Amino acid sequence: MNILVINCGSSSLKYQLINSDSEAVLAKGLCERIGIDGSRITYQPEGGEKIVKESPMPTHTQAIQLVLEALTDSTTGVIKSLDEVGAVGHRVVHGGEAFTSSTRITEETIAAIEACNDLAPLHNPANLIGIRACQELMPNTPMVAVFDTAFHQTMPEKAYLYGLPYEYYEKYKVRRYGFHGTSHSYVSKRAAEFLGKPYDNLKTIVCHLGNGSSISAVKNGESVDTSMGLTPLEGLVMGTRSGDIDPGVMQFLMHKENMDIDEMLNVLNKKSGVYGMSGVSSDFRDIENAANEGNKRAETALESFVYRVAKYVGAYAAAMGGVDAIAFTAGVGENDKITRKKVCDYLGFLGITIDDEANAKRGEEIVISTPDSKVSVLVIPTNEELAIARETLALV
Repeated sequence: MNILVINCGSSSLKYQLINSDSEAVLAKGLCERIGIDGSRITYQPEGGEKIVKESPMPTHTQAIQLVLEALTDSTTGVIKSLDEVGAVGHRVVHGGEAFTSSTRITEETIAAIEACNDLAPLHNPANLIGIRACQELMPNTPMVAVFDTAFHQTMPEKAYLYGLPYEYYEKYKVRRYGFHGTSHSYVSKRAAEFLGKPYDNLKTIVCHLGNGSSISAVKNGESVDTSMGLTPLEGLVMGTRSGDIDPGVMQFLMHKENMDIDEMLNVLNKKSGVYGMSGVSSDFRDIENAANEGNKRAETALESFVYRVAKYVGAYAAAMGGVDAIAFTAGVGENDKITRKKVCDYLGFLGITIDDEANAKRGEEIVISTPDSKVSVLVIPTNEELAIARETLALV
């Protein structure tokens, strides 16, 4: 079966067509600037050249129409007709407490996703637009919603409840939800497979490190804690997000800078993190270059990021009563040997030692700890699209 995976943002749309038998990516691409002048579609068939075409996309329906036309193009397409698409898997950011796993999309499903819009106002409405657009163009094709938050719904109350009046949880479901769940699920399972150990008898810490970063504790196949919270703002220092701060900082700065809450949250989400600390960039490569040239603020930003990662790893080792494996993934986790090494340097108390030659590899599945290391440390490239395709296949 061919499965179309859709990841829909407010003005962009990522897509992949995956053959579920071979798990090969038949084609992939991106629609950019939807509803904005200068919109364009990028399309790349398996083994072929990347094609970039500017084309008006006033709505997501037009964007998906262009995707379907590219997939069935007589010259560069990879399928002859839409009948060859057996199902569509949609990434949905927030499922609240309503969804503990992926689900077939029905009108009831859509209503329940809409009820979570307040929890993810920038993401869920865009995800729903993509679902509606696909339903309009492919009315007879089964569709599945795969939630970023679902994997973390196994967390116990002691991990997900905040130290707030309980009525806010009862009335508004204010609690920790966590994100990057599809990635954490895929990487933790793949780490167990790669090590040849049973997934349901392993304590794994997944470090999803990129512009957006999160860490999860996966014990015996279930997420028991994760660093992001009600929103993706909590947790690690990230590219432009502040991560954990004293909430009193907001009141202090709002008074000093005469900001309202929306302006304050814009600072915390888009102007903070390693970007705000370094004053250089949100791209870790740019910051590393600046640090190497003697930029003290850039150096401090990187050290702060590494320190926070190591703190969370230590905390989650304590939460699980030990750790068997630590897996690095995502843009920084897969490619930045310096960050991995520095994080693991903090973790010598766990009996971790790193093989520098293995750690020098980039973007491939590999064990980077030495044979005598008491904890296995791995690099596992994430594949959220494949994980969504697998979830979709299981349901249809």
